[in-house]
Amino acid sequence: MAYKPKVGAVMAAPNVIPMADIMLVLLIIMMVITPMLNNHQLVDMAKAKNWENMPAAERDDAVVVAVTRDGRFYLGNNEIALNTITSTVEDKISNKLDKTVYVRADENAKYGDVKKVVDAVRDAGVDNVGLLTLKDESGAPAPPPTPGGTP
Repeated sequence: MAYKPKVGAVMAAPNVIPMADIMLVLLIIMMVITPMLNNHQLVDMAKAKNWENMPAAERDDAVVVAVTRDGRFYLGNNEIALNTITSTVEDKISNKLDKTVYVRADENAKYGDVKKVVDAVRDAGVDNVGLLTLKDESGAPAPPPTPGGTP
């Protein structure tokens, strides 16, 4: 008679440990990538030749107020009413050492809307307001000013 090894009982339960490992890796990847996503409202910012790089505006704890072309206001990703900007900004900067607030305005936003936001931020006690722009890399010279200041 030939030797026949004994086989253990068949296991009917699936082995979920490799699946749990894969899910943990996917979770870690999502946790790393999510903060890198642009968390600001989409605005077509104006381009300026004399711009200043403001890397602090990209930090997670930066206070950024956005003004869209249709006159809506956002603090981070949350839409906010103009009359609540002052109190909300006061709350956000109360415990911070750097009390700079950044304004990200659409290129086609009304000047009056941007002015209202800047005034509301200043009313919150903020002395440093950063106006975010993009670098103008077109290379085209700026048009000369017209005499009398009218186009």
